[in-house]
Amino acid sequence: MSLQLSRRLLITAGLASWATAGLAASQRYELVRERSRVAFIFAVSGASQTGTVPIRSADIRVDTRNLARSSADVTADIRSARAGMLFVTQALLSPSVLDAENHPIVRYKSTRITLGRAGRISDGARIDGELTLRGVTRPLQLAASLTRPAGTAPDDLSVLNIRLTGMLSRAAFGATGYPKLVDDPVNLDISAEIRRSG
Repeated sequence: MSLQLSRRLLITAGLASWATAGLAASQRYELVRERSRVAFIFAVSGASQTGTVPIRSADIRVDTRNLARSSADVTADIRSARAGMLFVTQALLSPSVLDAENHPIVRYKSTRITLGRAGRISDGARIDGELTLRGVTRPLQLAASLTRPAGTAPDDLSVLNIRLTGMLSRAAFGATGYPKLVDDPVNLDISAEIRRSG
């Protein structure tokens, strides 16, 4: 059994014991910004490029009795996006791509969380939500995994690590600039550390 799978199974056990201990079902978690990263991967003339966007705010709630009722509402400031070389970043923020001056805030709000096989978090999860980018709102589905930091006790859920991956079409949001140079699909790779409030 892999170490990661073992941690996921221990999270499942921990959540069960946490819920039966009489604690409130819905717990608010805060994002640890210095240990979190929103990355987007795209191709320029066939070469892979990676950019990052800092998170502005995050409202994350974990329902210990029914994980499918957990939720996330996250915003990021697109004006601070960086994509390696300066000219690539400038093109990224331009009116024909992200139009950062007129639409500085990106928002993702979950609408549904579906757990893996037999409803177990150890099998991963799927998050359906709505992404607002350039003033356009479209559905976006992300694959999710949830783990505890290595070395923590099975019932210690004060700190959790989240990994989200997915893909979007930039054209679907009107970010159609430089079509001969930049491919349409954009891959998302988000890692975050969250800490239970209080």
